[in-house]
Amino acid sequence: MSGFARHRRSRRIIATFTGFEADLIRSLASQIVELLRNERAVPDDSRDPFEAMMDFSGPTTEPEDPVLQRLFPSAYTDDEEASAEFRRYTEGTLRDGKAAAAVSIIDSLEEAGLPPELTEDGLMIDVELEEAEAETWMRSFTDIRLALASRLGVEEGDEAYWHSLPDDDPRAQAHDIYEWIGWLQESLVEALTA
Repeated sequence: MSGFARHRRSRRIIATFTGFEADLIRSLASQIVELLRNERAVPDDSRDPFEAMMDFSGPTTEPEDPVLQRLFPSAYTDDEEASAEFRRYTEGTLRDGKAAAAVSIIDSLEEAGLPPELTEDGLMIDVELEEAEAETWMRSFTDIRLALASRLGVEEGDEAYWHSLPDDDPRAQAHDIYEWIGWLQESLVEALTA
């Protein structure tokens, strides 16, 4: 895997993943979707679209899950009432947007040829994204990194701790994934600005 790059002729954003890498990205995106969709704040998609648009009965309290707290922080830390009102009007839409971005990653990988059940060794997946799709991937990588950082307890300036862990420590392996997603995101930003 060489990261994302801009194709010089088509101007699309491209990357090649091993089957394992593509499956790992798909799994992380799926976990984000599951986390976002398994909460009380998920809107009812079976309602009339106008009714859903005019419904402002979203959650008013901060989520209990630390990852969701990181993805949906309080807008007004010093004003609980204003924060609750802001959350009520925005969190449902924000959840939908984050879930849709993660689903976009899953769909792109499957369209590129990643089978639903990965069984082939040596499988390579070529992904080609239009700019808007690449920007969606970039936003979802942010959510994935925030989720991983929250679960691991990553803090600014603690790189020495993570690099001191033995290679066979599951936390070190999860942190490697966190760093890898960050590297992918950085290469995607560079490709978009090229």
